[in-house]
Amino acid sequence: MGAVDFDRWLQAYQKAWEGRDSRAAARIFSDDCEYYWTPLDPPQRGPAGVAAAWEGAVSQQRDISFRYEILAVAGNTGIAKWRADFLRLPVKSKVRIEGVLTAEFAESGKCRIFREWWHSAES
Repeated sequence: MGAVDFDRWLQAYQKAWEGRDSRAAARIFSDDCEYYWTPLDPPQRGPAGVAAAWEGAVSQQRDISFRYEILAVAGNTGIAKWRADFLRLPVKSKVRIEGVLTAEFAESGKCRIFREWWHSAES
């Protein structure tokens, strides 16, 4: 896993989120993946778990903008900071989320272990 590969994966993650496409999100994770949305919640497991969690989240979001900056890539792990802005439905409140993620990759290039730490503000 190099920086170019990690960037390509993050672009797919961005496209899935901005497109509100839970199936596209699920396709970039390995069959045995663990997706930790926060450090204290149990992980979503497997692509079906990722898709279900994403569907619940993105169905309540509109006008999504996601951007990121790669901080490091070492071995099979990438680290990035990110920001997302969107409207939360049905109240149409503005949401800003900033966080850091780590992604550990399988040989296939799909993410096997995904962890996020983030904070949000809503107005």
